[in-house]
Amino acid sequence: MTTPFLLPPSLRALRNYVDGEFVSTDRCFDNVSPLHGEVLAQVHEADAALVDKAVRAARHALQGPWGRIGVDERAALLHRVADVIERRFDDFVAAEVADTGRPEAQARGLDVSRGVANLRTFADIGKLAHGDCFETRLADGRSLLNYTVRKPLGVVASICPWNLPLLSMTWKAAPALICGNTMVVKPSEETPSSATLLAEAFHEAGVPPGVFNLVHGFGANSTGESLTRHPDVDAVTFTGESRTGAAIMKAVADGVKEISFELGGKNAAVVFADADFDVAVEGVVRSSFSNSGQVCLCSERVYVERPIFERFVAAMKARTEALKIGWPDEPDVFMGSLISRGHRDKVLSYFDLAVQEGATVVTGGGVPKFGDRRDEGAFVQPTIWTGLGDGARCMQEEVFGPVCHIAPFDSEDEVIGRVNGTPYGLAGCVWTTNLSRAHRVSRRFHVGTVWINTWFSRDLRTPFGGAGLSGIGREGGRYSLDFYSETTNICVAA
Repeated sequence: MTTPFLLPPSLRALRNYVDGEFVSTDRCFDNVSPLHGEVLAQVHEADAALVDKAVRAARHALQGPWGRIGVDERAALLHRVADVIERRFDDFVAAEVADTGRPEAQARGLDVSRGVANLRTFADIGKLAHGDCFETRLADGRSLLNYTVRKPLGVVASICPWNLPLLSMTWKAAPALICGNTMVVKPSEETPSSATLLAEAFHEAGVPPGVFNLVHGFGANSTGESLTRHPDVDAVTFTGESRTGAAIMKAVADGVKEISFELGGKNAAVVFADADFDVAVEGVVRSSFSNSGQVCLCSERVYVERPIFERFVAAMKARTEALKIGWPDEPDVFMGSLISRGHRDKVLSYFDLAVQEGATVVTGGGVPKFGDRRDEGAFVQPTIWTGLGDGARCMQEEVFGPVCHIAPFDSEDEVIGRVNGTPYGLAGCVWTTNLSRAHRVSRRFHVGTVWINTWFSRDLRTPFGGAGLSGIGREGGRYSLDFYSETTNICVAA
């Protein structure tokens, strides 16, 4: 039988991309399909010497042709990269599906499409960026002209996650490059394929050597640690677990380097009794179980106003049990696999812990059985709990799987306190038809983003980031340009 959802033939060996060349190494590791557990490709791991070569290539490009071209030319190159992705759209979809196990419709409609949008949007935003200019009257009667100029930070290290690999990588690369920086990117070891395709796109688009470099490998004691500790890296942007972010922060502290971290979340959705009931149910199903719950913005805690609590739980149970789990190309499939068997073990351990902590399992809590090769993959059932207190570990720790806990509440003040009762602060949702309440409640959430009657929809020009264990810094639109630029204030007396 032919193995389904293989990588395109050019990706059976996933190599590094350094100084405009694809580089093999002597040390390789397996890229394993989460759909059926079979090996997809061999990935060439970069050692410290290759990481050093990538950083030096990035520095050389910064001081060479890339550092001399203007923003219009940089924007044109980013648009050409987007053109290549569009031309090879099906290859990028295949790579995302093979590595992650997500539904093909999501890879097409979100991941690859958003990758193209990231490149084009930040290319255009960069061309419109401007500094400030102020005129001041001095005490001696002279005028002082103050104006700001933006300059590249330098060499940016980008550590990217496995849950939305192409989306996240282009979200970081596009603003960094339009600001004139050069990059060394390390994708997750779980999702190296679309990253390698992206390197091919940069190469085909004619981006100068050294501007975009790609190094494969792991984190601690491997490629990631070599990159974040490299003395000639000027800034680090990272998306991933909070513990890893803390470790990177310590690693770059001595060099006082610029950092931007988007970390974990234990996000809450609040459903008021006046909400459009059916819309709220559908919205919470989507915000809890999309991408098998492997989105840092997913709603793992759901608070429902008491008058509709029982009805809401019953509707969520029925809707969740109707979700289709299966192969990525099946019609109407909603959920694919988790990223790996190892991650599945972690999620299943939380399923067990929730029961030990006293949760009632409304639905799910186990592994689906297919009777075919998917049983060797990393699938779990979408799961709903009730009955836990807010202090339970399953209410405080990020599961990062298809799970939510539903609890009743009685007042605005009560639910706001409960929403804010975790060390995380990434995002939240409010479902209500009362416009005044929506504005009032959302302002009191200690999070970076609040959605009202929607989820995971955002203009790329707006800020994005979290508070507490959910990260530091803001990106998106001009906020990205601020992070990826060094600003100098020039004062001229006349």
